[in-house]
Amino acid sequence: MIKQISSIQNPLIKSLLQLKDKSRERKRSGQFLIEGQREIELAIKGGYELEIILFLEDVFSENDLDILLRKLNIQIELISISKEVYQKLAHRETTEGLLAIAKAKSLDLSGINLKSDKPLILVAEAPEKPGNIGALLRTADAANVDAVIITNPKTDLYNPNIIRSSVGCVFTNQIAFGSTDEILNLLKEKQINILSAALDKRSISYDTVDYTQPSAIVVGTEATGLSEQWLENSTKNIVIPMQGKIDSLNVSVSAAIVIFEAKR
Repeated sequence: MIKQISSIQNPLIKSLLQLKDKSRERKRSGQFLIEGQREIELAIKGGYELEIILFLEDVFSENDLDILLRKLNIQIELISISKEVYQKLAHRETTEGLLAIAKAKSLDLSGINLKSDKPLILVAEAPEKPGNIGALLRTADAANVDAVIITNPKTDLYNPNIIRSSVGCVFTNQIAFGSTDEILNLLKEKQINILSAALDKRSISYDTVDYTQPSAIVVGTEATGLSEQWLENSTKNIVIPMQGKIDSLNVSVSAAIVIFEAKR
């Protein structure tokens, strides 16, 4: 039996709007919203537990839903929602008519499992803009890095803008949060070279570094760069030489250049 909800005043819908808009509610409940079939499929493959699927039948039919559930091999509560409800909950202007409520995962550093003996890790210090975080996660997925570690985050991982801009790569990467001290201790304990990207007199060109050893590429914000703590604890500080009038690139672009040089 598929439940139907047509009013935005429904208590469940009100709670989902809180999940969509408020980080503190996502943290309190341990839940978040996923929008879109691709993202839902990636979440399932990434080991996330879904609690409810909501669908707009005019866009995503019961037959489409049946095909998806057989493909995902899950049994789950289903709710058909009205167009008015869907438009309130959906984040995108172009839409697929499909939403899910999922359980958040622990993002503790202790959960990181480095299977390679020469891992490549991306560390991002205090990223603030969801679009930049999403782009970093897309790059990390594309290069198949071993882990993404975020230090002193300014937003939570399950912000709808991060999920959207990462095109679901929130679910495909191994991700952890931690303080700078905790992350530095982990990298040093595992004897991973710390390569900090910085406009600094101590920096050397990124393409002169040996990336064949265990490596963590560390990037900071465009506004302030990396903190002194990272620069002082680096194995090497690296820089992408600029040939034009500006002195830096968008953080996700910089990370992509260095990560793919490391992969090469």
